[in-house]
Amino acid sequence: MNRRKKGNQILKSKAKKAKAKLSPDKNKPRYVSKADRAKLETESSLDIIPEVEIK
Repeated sequence: MNRRKKGNQILKSKAKKAKAKLSPDKNKPRYVSKADRAKLETESSLDIIPEVEIK
């Protein structure tokens, strides 16, 4: 009984890990690298500055 239980326990844990790896957490935001964050920051700051028309 104990040997069978241990075997089943190992198989269940491996299946659980494989399932978790295939379906990642949906609530976790996508990773954005530091360079991409800086690029987005500069682009958004350029959009905020109003352009002054010269008459």
